[in-house]
Amino acid sequence: MKSVLVTGAAGFIGVNYVRRRLEVGDERMVALDSLTYAGNGRSLEPLVGDRLDFVNGDIRDTELVEKLIRQHDCGTIVHFAAESHVDRSISGPDAFISTNVDGTHSLLKAARNCWLSGDAMPHRFHHVSTDEVYGSLTASDPPFSEENQYQPNSPYSASKAASDHLVRAYHHTFGLDVTTTNCSNNYGPYQFPEKLIPLMIVKILHGEALPVYGDGMQIRDWLYVEDHCRAIELCLEKGVAGEVYNIGGDNERPNIEIVHSLCDMMESRILGSEALAERFPDCPASRGDSNRDLISHVTDRPGHDRRYAIDYSKAEAELGYVPEHTFSTGFERTIDWYLAEEAWWRSVMDGSYRDWIDTNYQGRG
Repeated sequence: MKSVLVTGAAGFIGVNYVRRRLEVGDERMVALDSLTYAGNGRSLEPLVGDRLDFVNGDIRDTELVEKLIRQHDCGTIVHFAAESHVDRSISGPDAFISTNVDGTHSLLKAARNCWLSGDAMPHRFHHVSTDEVYGSLTASDPPFSEENQYQPNSPYSASKAASDHLVRAYHHTFGLDVTTTNCSNNYGPYQFPEKLIPLMIVKILHGEALPVYGDGMQIRDWLYVEDHCRAIELCLEKGVAGEVYNIGGDNERPNIEIVHSLCDMMESRILGSEALAERFPDCPASRGDSNRDLISHVTDRPGHDRRYAIDYSKAEAELGYVPEHTFSTGFERTIDWYLAEEAWWRSVMDGSYRDWIDTNYQGRG
């Protein structure tokens, strides 16, 4: 059986995908990650062994990627690696163009060189993208389908749109077997605490202000990460080469509702556990106050898209995909994970995991 190369494997969705495949699959995997601030090698450390190799490397290093494909006999690439935080793309777009556009092109070149030179071999390049490439919806617009015109509004979404087009071009021009999924907002375990849900969880526990952009009525479709990983599995199994599949969670909610729910659910947990109240004395609920008092509305970011929503009917009809988690069940799991894994999120926030990188994986490849 050929191996699978997973890029961005130490990032949020990549970690969840690798962990799931080790549980439910039987293929060997090569985890490739450059271990930037959002990639934590400790998330994969206990898993490295017979079925998982970890390589600290850059997707822009085409020679390295080719070496890994050939050395490990990889017949599939699942491409998660990306700069993904919109705020960071506004303050520093260069990194997004470099990783998301140049990096994806580097992978495509390596895949073409390995898989299509000489006698073509069975293969699949799966590209993970975002609903943000479609732009913004009004309150009355139907959800995004695969037929929507691309209208990216941030440097991040523009860089992802460009990478999507490169993947499509390598299929139509060179015959590379590719599929693409455009997903809605993921949440769940192992997400770096700069994104809305883990950020708010950590700030509530520390009693810090909860910054909400504008009126907080920006609407997103929330997708529990395990459902996303299942969708990718289905796409690899049943997806048609060259096709795009939208993956959603069927959970449209405004950001302010998300923040209110987090405040209330965290309050319930703190009030129901003396141990949690002692661990997090700065949380308002630990003092008998309301977590909602922490909410602070701040100036909206430039070009903030008002609404995203995903029509996943094509994925349902052709792949058999439907989300298994409701927002309630996914939320409960996510909150419980962050409460249980304090050491993990503290390590990624304070940078102490860098010592682990230097000791274990620097220079490997």
